[in-house]
Amino acid sequence: MSVRLFHADHVLPGDGPSIADGAVVVAARGHELPEGSVVDVGRATEVVPRHSGADVVRAKGVVFPGLVNAHTHLELSSMRGRVPGGRGFVAWVTGLIGTRREMAPEEDAEGVALAMDELVQSATVAVGDVTNTLAAVTSLARRGIGGAVFHEVFGHDRASVLRRVEGLRVEREERVSQWPTSDLTYAPAPHTLYTTHPDAVRALLDGARARGVKTSLHMAEHASERRAIEHDDGPVPEWLLGMTKHRPAFPKKPLFDYADELGALSPDVLLVHLTDARLEELVRVREKGAPVVLCPRSNLTIESRLPPLLAVREAGIAPALGTDSLASSPSLDVLGEAKALADRFPSVPAWELFQMASWNGARALGRADLGRFAKGTRPGVFVVDASIQGDPAAFMLANLRLPRRQLASRFSESQG
Repeated sequence: MSVRLFHADHVLPGDGPSIADGAVVVAARGHELPEGSVVDVGRATEVVPRHSGADVVRAKGVVFPGLVNAHTHLELSSMRGRVPGGRGFVAWVTGLIGTRREMAPEEDAEGVALAMDELVQSATVAVGDVTNTLAAVTSLARRGIGGAVFHEVFGHDRASVLRRVEGLRVEREERVSQWPTSDLTYAPAPHTLYTTHPDAVRALLDGARARGVKTSLHMAEHASERRAIEHDDGPVPEWLLGMTKHRPAFPKKPLFDYADELGALSPDVLLVHLTDARLEELVRVREKGAPVVLCPRSNLTIESRLPPLLAVREAGIAPALGTDSLASSPSLDVLGEAKALADRFPSVPAWELFQMASWNGARALGRADLGRFAKGTRPGVFVVDASIQGDPAAFMLANLRLPRRQLASRFSESQG
């Protein structure tokens, strides 16, 4: 047969409400579409007759596309539970740096290996991985997890940080032939506007733009970031002085004006966190077309606050979700982020929260082939086997520990 048909009690398409008694049809070997591609989706009463003779798999429970974790730091996976939160970002990151200095390299390798297992078990097929070491790239490729790698740059000494930017450009040219998979894009990325010289921010964003790839920026994560940029005071400048023996002078401009001036409010720059963003700033982000990634459990750990989801929605933004690192989040399950939002914002439909962990994440990373069941996409097909009463998306968020089983890979057999 050239197609496989999955007939399920419920289908969560990833980009809309669930479909009761639904079906998803996927190309098999010999089909005109690449193997693993979605051919059809909808109500079973409509889809099944269109594919008579198909290889039919009857699935109980809910069938859904592979998930997308749009912001994480996989190389920090050995830090799970080692950094206390609740005292604000500066205290948290100081603890992170101190703890990390004491760790052995083999602990990082073990942490990355366990992280890969966790991503696979949670049905995650793509990530936006922010890295300083590229430690997870080979493992991601080996496990068939795609997405984007954002190579982080920071520093306020203009000459040295621009040398770093140029060095990464040269390294990228050398790395092309050795990069383990075309399923992962690569782009250097500024860490934040307060830890990276403005000329380096411009150079990094311009470089990614020229190559047609997306990059990433931690933005409006905490109130002390705004305080530093807008008033040149607060805990951040003194923290940087203690860390680097250099106290940069900040521009004393509105945070989002400064971001716009540097080119950061753009469709090719993922703005991550926005925990401290205001409605009028979020409207501006939407007007500029910048993709947004929220990391609610990390924000709760570090600052004891959630991102302003209702304001994000009011501004017309369809956010993606990310887990951030295991130094600040309890797991790499991006549906855990959706559950944290569901608990605090019960008025938001569960399917919309699921969409943030699937299709919205795929769009944020520039991967129109992932995150939803639509003709031509290749998101993989997964199932939670259960007898479900009521809303299947709400059921999934309330039962995160139930196994998620893969029914169909997004790859052909020849691709592994």
